[in-house]
Amino acid sequence: MTDPRARELRARALEALAQQTIELPSWAFGNAGTRFKVFSTPGVPRDPFEKISDAAVVHRYTGAAPRVSLHIPWDLVDDFGKLAQHAAEEGVSIGAINSNLFQADEYKLGSLTHADPAVRAKAVAHHVQCIDVMRATGSTDLKIWLPDGTNYPGQDDIRDRQERLAESLQQIYAELDPGHRLILEYKFYEPYFYTMDIPDWGTSLLHCLALGEQAKVVLDTGHHAPNTNIEFIVAQLLRVGRLGAFDFNSRFYGDDDLIVGAADPFQLFRIMNEIVRADALRPDSGVNFMLDQCHNIEEKIPGQIRSVMNVQEATAKALLVDREALRAAQQSGDVLGANGVLMDAYNTDVRPLLAELRESKGLAGDPYRAYAASGHQEQIATERVGGQQASWGA
Repeated sequence: MTDPRARELRARALEALAQQTIELPSWAFGNAGTRFKVFSTPGVPRDPFEKISDAAVVHRYTGAAPRVSLHIPWDLVDDFGKLAQHAAEEGVSIGAINSNLFQADEYKLGSLTHADPAVRAKAVAHHVQCIDVMRATGSTDLKIWLPDGTNYPGQDDIRDRQERLAESLQQIYAELDPGHRLILEYKFYEPYFYTMDIPDWGTSLLHCLALGEQAKVVLDTGHHAPNTNIEFIVAQLLRVGRLGAFDFNSRFYGDDDLIVGAADPFQLFRIMNEIVRADALRPDSGVNFMLDQCHNIEEKIPGQIRSVMNVQEATAKALLVDREALRAAQQSGDVLGANGVLMDAYNTDVRPLLAELRESKGLAGDPYRAYAASGHQEQIATERVGGQQASWGA
């Protein structure tokens, strides 16, 4: 790149990064673990109000995390208007409302796909409750991850389950307000191992297309088989205007829910490269960048800060790709030259650029170090004594 071209790309990157926002999950601030144990951490929130306060701390240090996803019923409160007001006072707002279909005994053999109409009706009613929460908090997105599936061939009829699912989703979709969206997640395995009822992006997309324009696909980066080309899926969903949101995390083996960028930062860069290529980084693009993580052994607020920083770094590198040079190399058949343009951007140290951006907002250049030096972690560990710490299911 020539120096003028480099300066132009840098200026554009700063402008785009200043508008980027990343939504935080309330559950990431509670205790989490594996199937073997949920670990406790001093200072963990004891209710949804404290979860939102912790999310607001992440936003104050990063300047890029102004929304908090809620999980129902884990985040149920008596007055959601009061919770939304608390969020506003803390400088954040309520983001997507996540339903829960995996902790009721009735859902052992399915929820929205269950053979019993009464069980399906209960699952639909839960989503109507979530839509009411959306109205009370100002949220616009209902996020559905469907844990339904089967463990054994012949256990249930695969096609019948799809028909039941389509009917259930139609009932939920009919309850949405005009400004609402239903964003539908997929997962190729777990908690069931023979079939999942929404195992891949194609199944999610088919249901969304049948529902209407207010239905979009959620892509969780941890919900794919090994060696899946996730950026290809991103490009395809962007191409048809149906990518509604990301759930960013990292995986080594399964749905590990680790800090985003921990396992494969190059994959994160490749994903963000497709986002930038499609001009989907714009706040009005309809693509919501969210985190979905369970911090098993690390402290919660620092974990979220690190994830936000990792997304910002991958985004900054994608913004520095010289698209004119890349297109020229692609059109001329210069295979290694085109790859080299991408690698030049990926190998750029963007931390000084992001530090400059943060400092222009009056923030510390390194949010992680600034938080560690603040004493806030020690303060909440001292103050939050007594009560029941938030965890899975609360």
